[in-house]
Amino acid sequence: MDKALWISWYNLPDDGRDAYLAWLHGTYIPAMLERRGFLWAAHYASVEKTRIVSTHPEFITPTTQDAAVPGGDRYILLFAAEDANVFGAPVPTALHGGLPAADRNMLAMRSGERVNIMVEVSRVEGPAAQHYKGGMALAPCIQLGSYNCGYQDEEELLGWYAQWRMAAMRTLPGCIRTRMLASVSGWAKHAILYEFESDDIRNKCYPAHEAQRPDMQAWSSRMVKKLAHAPGSPNLAMRIWPPASH
Repeated sequence: MDKALWISWYNLPDDGRDAYLAWLHGTYIPAMLERRGFLWAAHYASVEKTRIVSTHPEFITPTTQDAAVPGGDRYILLFAAEDANVFGAPVPTALHGGLPAADRNMLAMRSGERVNIMVEVSRVEGPAAQHYKGGMALAPCIQLGSYNCGYQDEEELLGWYAQWRMAAMRTLPGCIRTRMLASVSGWAKHAILYEFESDDIRNKCYPAHEAQRPDMQAWSSRMVKKLAHAPGSPNLAMRIWPPASH
């Protein structure tokens, strides 16, 4: 099972972006996938916030005010493994430090890079899982929130996800999977990863699910105010590698 994720959020300059993407998709990712224990990779471009349909409180969430937290969020690169030790021998910085100079120069184009190694705490499948042909591969559309929470509120956070949010994803049209994640390393201690068939169906169905349960709206509104999100989080993002098939 793909229980561990290496997640990198970052930005890119306009100049050289196409060359970087060609290298990442054609050279870097294939080489990483040859490493022992790497199961899959997926690369995403974040959707502009103005294109996200939301009547939901989580898109009006507090963002960390810690200036030391890197602010990249336009691209999200994920690698999966069976467990976090795959990403610990060597750790990402050592792995990158051992690459040829040409590859290190490409990696240096990333700005505001923020990295987490996370493990899956729980997973639910949605209605779209039964006809999703991608197997373990991450869906064409994801919504990824990464954040911290005061330890005093973490028990309630667990209850909210277990009793409401993740339970609701089991019946949400267009939802393939939802994974709750906890950090092994990196700024964000918590993350939630939703997989959707498309951004259109996400924008149609996801914002409405809370409105159908007004008894849960107050809990959701109270809970999300207790979270300090990473810059740009939550991100709605579309997969650009591997290319989505139509």
